[in-house]
Amino acid sequence: MASLQNRNGSFRILFRYQGTQHTLTLGKVDEDEAEGKAAQVDYLLMRLRQRLAFVPEGMGIVAWLECDGRPESLPPAPAPPEPKKQVLTLKLARERYLATHEASLEATTIESIRTHFRHLERVFGEKFELPSLTLADLQRYVDKRAKAKGIKGRKLSPATIQKEVVTLRAAWFWLAKSDEVPSRFPNSGLRYPKGTEKPPFMTRKEIERRISFGGLSEAEEADLWEALYLTVEELPKVLKLVKEQATQPFIYPMVCFAGHTGARRSEIVRAKLADLDLDDDIVTIHEKKRVRGKITTRRVPISPFLKKVLREWLKVHPGGQFLFSQSAIIPRSKKRSETTGHQSQGSRKTTLSGRMEGVSQRKLEPVASITPDEAHDHLKRTLVGTNWERIRGWHVFRHSFVSACASRGIDQRLVETWAGHMSKEMSRRYAHLYPSTQQQALAKVFG
Repeated sequence: MASLQNRNGSFRILFRYQGTQHTLTLGKVDEDEAEGKAAQVDYLLMRLRQRLAFVPEGMGIVAWLECDGRPESLPPAPAPPEPKKQVLTLKLARERYLATHEASLEATTIESIRTHFRHLERVFGEKFELPSLTLADLQRYVDKRAKAKGIKGRKLSPATIQKEVVTLRAAWFWLAKSDEVPSRFPNSGLRYPKGTEKPPFMTRKEIERRISFGGLSEAEEADLWEALYLTVEELPKVLKLVKEQATQPFIYPMVCFAGHTGARRSEIVRAKLADLDLDDDIVTIHEKKRVRGKITTRRVPISPFLKKVLREWLKVHPGGQFLFSQSAIIPRSKKRSETTGHQSQGSRKTTLSGRMEGVSQRKLEPVASITPDEAHDHLKRTLVGTNWERIRGWHVFRHSFVSACASRGIDQRLVETWAGHMSKEMSRRYAHLYPSTQQQALAKVFG
């Protein structure tokens, strides 16, 4: 039986149901109303005992009594709010795009993508909602970037701005596959400032002749030196200089490899001992730029000179799986000294043996692969203070390889097979170095 309690004018009903005591709070109501509710509770509990009424599953006894045993009279429960859809901001698009593509692209390409997105986010803002992007937004971005300062006092190159927009477009098309942005990228009608085509590849003599006339800015001189290639006669001299100046044993064979195969810096540091076949005089180069989304290979013949250099290198090779590696600890190195405590992922003791000619079985110290940045740094250190310190980086040796082949009339298709993928623009910069081909073509016209 239900009992009614009054506490300072506030009523409540105490009752037992299924062996447990419950409380139904009425609050401050008239005493007659409270007594009437207590009587109703007694009546409803009796109907429950007689199985003439039932408490719905999932509903408590107190809630059932509060609605007078008629839960159908309660207003419907409000529908749960729909989960808030995450807004696709520029920052979120960048994070997702990089997380998916990081494993399939070159480290240098990923770093370029990060740089491009930093500029995009600086102009648009991290919270810019990407699906709302319009042609006007893109034009505003191009116009603002065109006013930015580039290197060596020049304005930012239109080609650089275009690369940033292309990066955004690539991410856009990837997101469009999951319907997160419209399928059409809004760049139709986008206008870029007028740019200047890069100069054709030139010898050091020609570059110095052009500079001697004067009137060139620091940036224009830098563009000329960027177009430098070594002639067939100059390359051996530079290789000899590197051999004399190199502070680490791997630098000389690496530079020889670059100059005699046309391999890119990233391809050289990725090369493994298993890729080298000195019996058939051929090396397999792993490339990431020829086919989108795939690691492909090309086979390049080894010149007699390079074969001799590699044989000597293998006699002192520090070990590990990579063709070019170094000791994991280098004296006075900022990254690989005993004081820094640097630990390379490839650090281990190993034994080189077997079919690689000139490599004897021996116990080796921990070794590490060479990173692209380390390769660049060591090359600059080797050439600084010499009359060839104008060499900008490893790409000069790739240009020199292609140029040497072109100047000797080697078929362009064969050269591109050895050097790997080259854009149409890059091929045009080499075209003037095919003298025999051009002369034969002109002879057909004029005899």
